[in-house]
Amino acid sequence: MIRYALKCTSDHAFESWFQSADAFDKLESSGMIVCPSCGSVDVAKAIMAPKVRPARSVAKLPLPAKSETPLTGPKSESETALAKMKKQVEENSDYVGVSFAAEARKMHDGDVPMRSIYGEARLDEAKKLLEDGVPVAPLPFIPQRKTN
Repeated sequence: MIRYALKCTSDHAFESWFQSADAFDKLESSGMIVCPSCGSVDVAKAIMAPKVRPARSVAKLPLPAKSETPLTGPKSESETALAKMKKQVEENSDYVGVSFAAEARKMHDGDVPMRSIYGEARLDEAKKLLEDGVPVAPLPFIPQRKTN
């Protein structure tokens, strides 16, 4: 496996893993590498510094402050918007877990009062809801499971 830093013509930078350098070349020539920000297929390798492991004798550097560590918070505009949407959904909706399909159907049929819900459903359950005219949409994030 090999990781490349990539950049599209709109100057969006991202990384991706490939089975080999030849695999990257094949995917690039067939237009199958797409920028996740804008959808452009005009993508090229960007300059990337190799990750070099320091000598064992070098003292370990202290970890950066929590606000600087990776994966602690959104970095881009789109990640910030996604985090805001997730917070709004979680604060203003009831989490119904794996019984989402059943709850959505009950509300659609008028068996229970309408309310804003979110949860989890199998693909076949979601398709059946849509076929039956129940308005549902996938969330672009995984709900945080609530436990007792």
